[in-house]
Amino acid sequence: MAPPSEAAGMTPVSPDPAGLRQVALRPDPEALQPHVGAMLHDVARLMRRRFERRARQTGLPITRQQARALLLIARHEGLSQAAIATMLDVEPIALVRLLDRLHEEGLVERHAHATDRRVRTLWLTPLGWEVVDRVLAINAEIREAACAGLSPAVREALMQALGQMRGNLLAGEEAEPAAAE
Repeated sequence: MAPPSEAAGMTPVSPDPAGLRQVALRPDPEALQPHVGAMLHDVARLMRRRFERRARQTGLPITRQQARALLLIARHEGLSQAAIATMLDVEPIALVRLLDRLHEEGLVERHAHATDRRVRTLWLTPLGWEVVDRVLAINAEIREAACAGLSPAVREALMQALGQMRGNLLAGEEAEPAAAE
């Protein structure tokens, strides 16, 4: 059996010459380097920051989170507020405030559900569709900047890999509640 200092890729730190501190174990330096999660987070953060900057420069009157909501509504017009909140991974009350702002800007309409008066469905206005076009143009510009130098084959492989990773994690989430029962 390996000594504790060599277990799990840990390396001992030089002892304190005065002997005042205990020897601490440190992870292998390779383990401290950014890996896929950190890189994905960093790329996403930079893309979000670029979107916010481009939106301000072009006079787009919405935030990145509002743009996400608009795009989801555009993809799924007629869905309920609760369904959109789930897709955005936000609390329903937070979505209501976001939708209030989009409604005030004249971008989104709420309609009563055909069979359930408690449910409100979401629809884009003509102005909302114009803003979606502007958001899509900004997104395309940012995507091109982020993928500069990547061949079409590498871009496709990247999308496939990300799709596989998302699928793996979603399958894991679905299995976790069943395992807990």
